[in-house]
Amino acid sequence: MRISLGYELEVRGRTREVEQQAFRNVIDQVVLGDHLGFDTAWFVEHHFTRGFSHSSAPDLVLAAISQRTERIHLGLGVVLLPFQSPIRTAERVATLDVLSGGRVEFGTGRGASPLEYQAFQKPFEKSRQIWEDSLEATLAIWAADGEPVSRSNEFFEIPDVSVYPRPVQEPYPRVWVASTSLEGYLAAAKHGYNLLGMTMLKGIDDVATDIAKYRECLADHGFDPDSRRVALMIPWYVGAAREEAADAVLWYIRRQVNLVTPPDYYDARHATHRVLGQLAAGMPPEEAMATLREHLMVVVDDVEGSRKAVSRIAEAGATDLILQCQVGGLAHDLVTESMRTFMTEVMR
Repeated sequence: MRISLGYELEVRGRTREVEQQAFRNVIDQVVLGDHLGFDTAWFVEHHFTRGFSHSSAPDLVLAAISQRTERIHLGLGVVLLPFQSPIRTAERVATLDVLSGGRVEFGTGRGASPLEYQAFQKPFEKSRQIWEDSLEATLAIWAADGEPVSRSNEFFEIPDVSVYPRPVQEPYPRVWVASTSLEGYLAAAKHGYNLLGMTMLKGIDDVATDIAKYRECLADHGFDPDSRRVALMIPWYVGAAREEAADAVLWYIRRQVNLVTPPDYYDARHATHRVLGQLAAGMPPEEAMATLREHLMVVVDDVEGSRKAVSRIAEAGATDLILQCQVGGLAHDLVTESMRTFMTEVMR
């Protein structure tokens, strides 16, 4: 199993100084992760989510990281394709691949926030179609290897232009699709894309069921399931400061509930009684943490408990584990201590 880092880039505090320090901390953490042997550093893309995620330009953060690291892969987890032209996506991701010497992992998604679609003036009800068309066009640009490409639809125009630079990886970086629903898992499988998932909404058992169906769908469409990767992103702390970590996790969840999945958000594709909003808003802190930990929605544990959790995740079908070590404004020194402990003791 490959072990990676994942960042929402939370900012727990309202001052500019706190915000700027958060960026410095995560860059330092990824530099440490490069030395410790983490496989990839994944950064999300969110907009208008104060506190919960200030990662609105992940390619810029990863470009900075590329100049201070040597081997760790740089994960766009994910580029929200509907909000910009495929030309700009192809240009910016290829530029990052050039700057990093071919270390980009290209995660894609359509986003789940109606507010983002309103702000970027895109129709939310057509989000899947826009995402599919945008991804096809982006990959076509890279596959053209600098030759002109044309596309025309109601969402964007590519008017027979040659797009540069070209990515270092040929024909283009590995493609991932992020989803929290079985529908999204199967959409990724039909095209043979790698999968980015999480346990926060459904819990490990339901996610394991969905991964099995994803693998079946890969095979049904002519792809070797063993050649595709499945990554799960989970808030994770291993160490002695578990009370501080639990506080950080619950703060993170409440911010996500308020900004991304409000308490009245019910989606049958995601979950039933384990919906994230109900966990955070409807339970006392100790009960919420117990439920989150039971279903591996989060891991706050010691070394032995973390080892058991890793085994359970592997049994669920994941090939990659993405640790959200920096979660909810947890102190930088506790984050780096947890990273070191995980790689030197949990994964020894």
